[in-house]
Amino acid sequence: MTLEMDLGATLPEDGGAGTLIGRAWVPGRPGGPAVVAVEGDELVDITAAAPTLAHVLEAPSPLAFIRAARRGESVGSVAEVLRNTPRRGRDEIRPWLLAPCDLQALKACGVTFVESLLERVIEEQAKGDPARAAAIRDDLAQTAGAELSAVKPGSPEAERLKAALIARGLWSQYLEVGIGPYAEVFTKAQPMSAIGTGADIGLHPDSTWSNPEPEAVLVIDPRGCIVGATLGNDVNLRDFEGRSALLLGRAKDNNASCAVGPFIRLFDETFGLDDLRHAEIALSIEGEDGYRLDAASSMSAISRDVCDLARQTLNPTHQYPDGLLLFTGTMFVPVQDRDTPGEGFTHKTGDRVRISTAKLGGLVNRVDNSDRVPPWEFGALELMRNLAARGLL
Repeated sequence: MTLEMDLGATLPEDGGAGTLIGRAWVPGRPGGPAVVAVEGDELVDITAAAPTLAHVLEAPSPLAFIRAARRGESVGSVAEVLRNTPRRGRDEIRPWLLAPCDLQALKACGVTFVESLLERVIEEQAKGDPARAAAIRDDLAQTAGAELSAVKPGSPEAERLKAALIARGLWSQYLEVGIGPYAEVFTKAQPMSAIGTGADIGLHPDSTWSNPEPEAVLVIDPRGCIVGATLGNDVNLRDFEGRSALLLGRAKDNNASCAVGPFIRLFDETFGLDDLRHAEIALSIEGEDGYRLDAASSMSAISRDVCDLARQTLNPTHQYPDGLLLFTGTMFVPVQDRDTPGEGFTHKTGDRVRISTAKLGGLVNRVDNSDRVPPWEFGALELMRNLAARGLL
């Protein structure tokens, strides 16, 4: 299935009214990644002022830094660069978009919504077998669903509910991080490994039960301040994680399994934390078999505030000197049957996935297996070599 990369499917509803920054590959001798800003209809190169996005995030005010940064040449119109971004059919002598992150840690929080919390428990009890999920889902919703929806994580009420669930034989490691004092925070992928909009997302070829995870992604500076946001697809393998939580790395961190983009929107007078807290995130999946799924979720249903998630990730016990991107979790878990009755949804190669919200635009990717998408070859060392060769370091 081809990917249509256009302005309407990519930019926020207010277009370039906000402060949008990202990265693009700019061919040349030598070519390489450029930090870019959206200005009107153009993508403007600001790499001379900020060789990496880490340079932006280390500034006392990333917003002020971007507004004052010396502008270079236009990389091209946003529309032109978008059209050239999908790998299939790309003209390698013209620019294309990359993921809007480079040296930042790529972290993620799990089970931050009751719906996804219940599904993680279901995966665990089903031992990764989708055929058993429907019966467990019905039983768990009746016995614990309402109680979990009403409790605040880490509260005395949560502790009392924990004791009651243990007594009923319903306790789970996922409930521990879902309603306990400590959020689940894990490493989603390595710095420099994320893919951007228009790229193929990767699934482990041994997985038979997988789904996208549409999420808001916090952009956090080295001091722990949330300075902006973007969108992410925290691709998940339900069968791997369901068999054992120790397979989380295998379920989450595979080649091209972390998609981020299309741009970072910095907080300014047009966009702030409250916009993020009330964002409605839409998901659409189109399969080459004619399958279509449309769903939406609201950040207002999150069980832990995004500031709490940021504090639990970057704090006196753990620092991130290059900043980080933090996936905030998803409430979307598709349970509609795609093929076999009772086995719910799973991805198929060729699926087109679009994640979107009004203030952040749209992230579009095509699904393939991780051993068939381009291998990750451009890491931090290669970035340093490239920037040095271009006289930027």
